[in-house]
Amino acid sequence: MPPKKKDNKDEEQSPLYLGRFGTSLKIGIVGVPNVGKSTFFNVLCKQSIPAENFPFCTIDPNESRVEVPDDRFDWLCEHFAPPSKIPAFLSVVDIAGLVRGASEGEGLGNAFLSHISSCDAILSMMRVFEDPDVTHVDGDVDPIRDTETIFQELRLKDIEYLNNNMDKVQKVVARMGDKDKVAINELETMKKALALLEDGTDIRKGKWLNKEIDALNKHLLLTSKPVIYLINMGEKEYIKKKSKWLLKIKQYLDEVDPGAAMIPFSGALEQRLLDEPDNAKTFLEENKTTSNLTKIIVTGFKALGLQYFFTVGTDEVRAWTIPKHTKAPQAAGKIHSDMERGFIKAEVYKYDDIKELKSEGAVKAGGKYRMEGKNYEILDGDIINIKFNVTDEKKK
Repeated sequence: MPPKKKDNKDEEQSPLYLGRFGTSLKIGIVGVPNVGKSTFFNVLCKQSIPAENFPFCTIDPNESRVEVPDDRFDWLCEHFAPPSKIPAFLSVVDIAGLVRGASEGEGLGNAFLSHISSCDAILSMMRVFEDPDVTHVDGDVDPIRDTETIFQELRLKDIEYLNNNMDKVQKVVARMGDKDKVAINELETMKKALALLEDGTDIRKGKWLNKEIDALNKHLLLTSKPVIYLINMGEKEYIKKKSKWLLKIKQYLDEVDPGAAMIPFSGALEQRLLDEPDNAKTFLEENKTTSNLTKIIVTGFKALGLQYFFTVGTDEVRAWTIPKHTKAPQAAGKIHSDMERGFIKAEVYKYDDIKELKSEGAVKAGGKYRMEGKNYEILDGDIINIKFNVTDEKKK
């Protein structure tokens, strides 16, 4: 009987993620100068970072943790009424503006590009608002030109990186020959990545096999990071949901980055709501509009490949951040290392079930309380109780 053909379907599907694997991941706000990055960061984090009208107002990156809004978490806190309530957080970095030539050191380019390198996803800020008091570095507002400038600089930096590092891998291949298949794969992947970049395509838009993703994740190229496009509108434009740029941007992104998240918002509106908290609800109702901050935060969190599960009780309700596809023992390890080492099972139920049935006892009685083993992949929003046992022998 002839040997069965290997099923390459999983390789073609490429379920692995480009980028770092972990939970201490950050998302960076990126754009050319004076597009509203620091104003947005201030509102997002409810902090006061300088947001002045000159190109390099932000020099060192500002970083803050932002609570991830979740109605499920709020309901669980209300239901269990614990003294300790710990939500999930998104780490956000305000990165100074990039200018054309940053990859060659223009402006404060090299420093800024290293700040982007330390982040794991990008909030790409596109300015569409007109304001004569806020000068544009290129003289006029053109969000498509600005976006092309940003990603061209990132591609150029990735090309420089690959050219500088490919020789090292080439030497390993030359010395080891066919024996080092990992190095051969890495070299071939780097060549493929370089050709893609020189053709004007970002790494994240390429089609990659699992083994190629493994190779790319050794290098964490700038254009491999997931991107969310934020459209910063004037307050009146946002309320009216009208701008001459919205359709143009949508058509542009459909062509160059199909499927990418595009979120309109107004930094001016969000600043007003922050400055006038007592009047915020009334203002939104009267103008029949809403804030888009929650959508931006939640989308940013998901772009990092993160999710969370809950532990609940009258002492504490907590959201535990984990990467997607995390198995139950590794999720238990987020709570305590002993729970992973001595993992027995996870008692799991859904938020929707406890909200409907009102108590854990009713969830159990209704057959909605499940026992899951070591191979169970935690799903976003699972409510979990870990059963574990660590003997003295294991501790020694």
